[in-house]
Amino acid sequence: MSPITHKELPDLSDAIYSIAKQAGAKILEIYNTDFSVENKEDNSPLTAADMAAHKLICQELSDLTPATPILSEESASISFEERQHWHQYWLVDPLDGTREFIKRNGEFSVNIALIEGDGSILGVVYIPVGDYGYVAAKNVGAFKIEQTKTRQAIQVNKTKENAITIAGSRSHGNQRLRTFIESLNNPEVLSVGSSLKFCLVAEGKADIYPRFGPTSEWDSAAAQCVVEEAGGKVVDLEFKRLCYNTKESLLNPQFLVIADSEFDWKSYLANSY
Repeated sequence: MSPITHKELPDLSDAIYSIAKQAGAKILEIYNTDFSVENKEDNSPLTAADMAAHKLICQELSDLTPATPILSEESASISFEERQHWHQYWLVDPLDGTREFIKRNGEFSVNIALIEGDGSILGVVYIPVGDYGYVAAKNVGAFKIEQTKTRQAIQVNKTKENAITIAGSRSHGNQRLRTFIESLNNPEVLSVGSSLKFCLVAEGKADIYPRFGPTSEWDSAAAQCVVEEAGGKVVDLEFKRLCYNTKESLLNPQFLVIADSEFDWKSYLANSY
């Protein structure tokens, strides 16, 4: 079967958003119960909601695009020897922000991305608590979808040196982040969980999301497409675009999500070491 064409992306994004909503409904069913928590081999938490969303998404994607492989956080043992031959594949985080799910603060999401080559060409981020989300496709734009189902185009803001807003991790702050914040001129810090931090940059509510801790490729792919289509960038600490499926490890380098690529973030970054 032939690969997914770029002409199909707008209609496909609607279908993927629908799948993400279905997964979100499964997640909320468990969210509202007295669920248990296990630990995976890397000591990260796992709940029944992660697995329920994983199974639903993989089944729906297989039905929708049977020729396109799927790489999900909950089935990430596929070797690079196999993955390196993939031209396109789905990259899925069925429940991004499991720690936030466990804390019951609502700041978790369903992330589904379509990767082509080493980049994300379609991204959906759906937030079950609140029933809203973000959709983007290459050369189509980035949109926020509220409960009304109407798409509202979003875009990043220009950064003003004396009015910087940082999106920070609710559960993963560290000393490097604190030093970076201190290097700025009294910035506002918005602490949220999961890939919502990317989306705050994409919709113009934050100027930067610096990530100085570990993440995996499924944590960033869907939201990166949203940021890029909104006019922003997701780059490593050498300011090179974050790429996918280029190595055996599925860990991302440390990265920055930036709204205004013309702003001199390099000098602030140098001051944070």
